[in-house]
Amino acid sequence: MSASASVVVPRRTAVADYLELTKPRITLTVLITTLVGYVMGTRGPVSFSRLGVTLAGTALVAAGASALNMLLERRTDALMLRTRNRPVAAGRLRVTEALAFGLALTLAGLGLLRFGAGALAALVALLTWSTYLFAYTPLKTRTSLSTIVGAFPGALPPVIGWAAARGQIEPGAVVLFAILFLWQIPHFLAIAWIYREDYARGGLPMLPVLDPAGVITGRQAVANSLALLLVSVVPTIAGLTGRLYFVGAVCLGVAFTSVAVWSAIRRTAAAARGLFLASILYLLALCTLLLVDRI
Repeated sequence: MSASASVVVPRRTAVADYLELTKPRITLTVLITTLVGYVMGTRGPVSFSRLGVTLAGTALVAAGASALNMLLERRTDALMLRTRNRPVAAGRLRVTEALAFGLALTLAGLGLLRFGAGALAALVALLTWSTYLFAYTPLKTRTSLSTIVGAFPGALPPVIGWAAARGQIEPGAVVLFAILFLWQIPHFLAIAWIYREDYARGGLPMLPVLDPAGVITGRQAVANSLALLLVSVVPTIAGLTGRLYFVGAVCLGVAFTSVAVWSAIRRTAAAARGLFLASILYLLALCTLLLVDRI
């Protein structure tokens, strides 16, 4: 082969583009927290058939919401380096294609939940979908408070699981909601700090964009991690978990808060990445503790 021969770069397939529309990593997080809600809400042995239907339906609704979110944010995505190659923003998928795909996933998921997991689970999933698309998404271009608004639908997946397991929403589901709500604030502030220049380029007034010194951002991350530490032990106080979870939750909460304090003091991209990684590890470890303690 000649040294001057051009290098062939593989083209993305339509399957890869449609898969990207579903935001697989976010959908996976939704499934993990839904699983926790279902197991925690179950009385007696876990019904794996009902659990499977709950997870499948929730995954479809979450994937549909993500696809429609990319559709709604296509112009903003095109302005940011991190997102400009997304399928709709880059023009590889048409608006009508993303719309049809997102709606089809959503309707399939809601139908599966309605007839396989109960009307309440489907209703909570619909609330999650609608607030994500029609409250959080439009507010991202208007106010830094969109992070708090976005934490509401982001904290509902365990409530879907609980509703599917018990057919009602009880205090235990509210506690799981509160834990996930508070966790999201330092998690998303870390992301916003890392990509603050990109968010500014896209015209998104995230808190780190409005707070270039990072002082307020750091305080918010620390305050919410401290609140998370306190709320994370409520399941034991409420009799939902035992000593193993309590000790683990305290240790995880102290460690996560320490990282948040360190990030608030340093106020660098490296420190924000450390907080982001810590938030992921914290959530995975806490969910594991809840499942192990329940089993």
